[in-house]
Amino acid sequence: MEIRTVKFKMNTLLLFITLAGSFLGCSKTKVVPPVNPPTTYKDPAQYGTPYANVPAAKDIVMYEVNIKTFTPANFQGVDARLDSIKALGVNVIWLMPTYPIGILKASGSPYSVKDYEGVNADFGTLDDLRNLVALAHTKGMAVILDWEANDTSWDNAWITAHPNWYQQDGSGNIKQLSTYSDVAALNFNSADMRTAMIRAMKYWVFTANVDGYRCDFADNAPTDFWTQAIDTLNNITTHKLIYLAEGTNGSEITDGFQLGYAFSYYGTIKSVFAGGQAGNLFVTNTAELASLPSPGLKLRYITNHDDASSDGSTITEYGGKQGALAAFVIAAYMDGVPLIYGSQEVGYPNAINFFNNVTVDYTANPDMVAAYKKIIAFRAAHEAIKTGTLTAYTDNDIVAFEKKSGADDVVILVNTRNSTINYTVPAAVQGAWTDGLAGSGVTLSTQLNLAPYQYVILKK
Repeated sequence: MEIRTVKFKMNTLLLFITLAGSFLGCSKTKVVPPVNPPTTYKDPAQYGTPYANVPAAKDIVMYEVNIKTFTPANFQGVDARLDSIKALGVNVIWLMPTYPIGILKASGSPYSVKDYEGVNADFGTLDDLRNLVALAHTKGMAVILDWEANDTSWDNAWITAHPNWYQQDGSGNIKQLSTYSDVAALNFNSADMRTAMIRAMKYWVFTANVDGYRCDFADNAPTDFWTQAIDTLNNITTHKLIYLAEGTNGSEITDGFQLGYAFSYYGTIKSVFAGGQAGNLFVTNTAELASLPSPGLKLRYITNHDDASSDGSTITEYGGKQGALAAFVIAAYMDGVPLIYGSQEVGYPNAINFFNNVTVDYTANPDMVAAYKKIIAFRAAHEAIKTGTLTAYTDNDIVAFEKKSGADDVVILVNTRNSTINYTVPAAVQGAWTDGLAGSGVTLSTQLNLAPYQYVILKK
């Protein structure tokens, strides 16, 4: 009896332990969190109607907007000036960076991007930016954003969330970009970083309906990144996008950019107006174009935000208002696509540090504004200027050239000196012409007196 009782108790205990174990095992299974499926990226919804009239690269007349020069210095300040910008003959607006600027280790540079998908509150809201883009579209102008692909600010969320997206030293410390202590250098060996960057570029095409990008310091990023980015963006078949590289490599055109910077041309045109031989411009022009794969074009300028900050006003660079206009004629007509940096058309007389608000009087010098309008209108009307074959007539003081495209034939003569020059006219262009700006008849004989910084624009 005792033995049976003991066995019964032991069997009961074993059954209890087994049941308890099963119960506890089931309890453990129940508290294991479910495995969530990986999230799938989806493009943002398209805001607005994609702009249908983005110009061909050869037809572009670009205007660089430094919002900090406007009154008020925000998106609405730009809105108020769109009619004036359009009236110049502009068909593409490039907005300098519109993103929140980093504060940690900051210098105040707008190229220290804190959030690639954010809007600088000093300029307004996303809706304000959308309104600017939409308003520009109604006035016949495309809008491109400035893009900094090489680095971020030190307080960008990527720094803490994805430190491996940045270049690091042997101790694992994130490195700055080159000599720029205010920004952290991105790591293009990270496929995830590239994907995030490209998605951010797509974000603005969909979310603000923009028409492309000007890409800062494009030479620094690997060429295969630009190919990857532009190929991806070009899959947005509802948009025709513009790509401008601040770079000197012909490979950028191969990567997909339509436009590259004319750094050498800018340096040469400055040196010519400082007393260098005018013919040097043709040498530079030929070299730049030879380095550029077809169908790429050079962006030609007499200043931009960097140069207006470091080199000063076009008024001081080129010997006054008339000299600045003469330099612009050369840059706009020789070969390439012209850029106007906001402030140059009104002859702003001082340097502009683009880190700071600098109020520009956009009602100043209406005579210069009128001259810019005429220069640009003549370019728009003549295919010879945009795509014609160039014949250079080399001279020490006068930049002289002819451009032809079919029956369209133009001659440009520009005195680069602050003194009257008696110019010996090449036999090939002597004869009857029409003044391209005034519409009056002109006969070129063997000699022509050109006043200081005078430019002569002729057509057949």
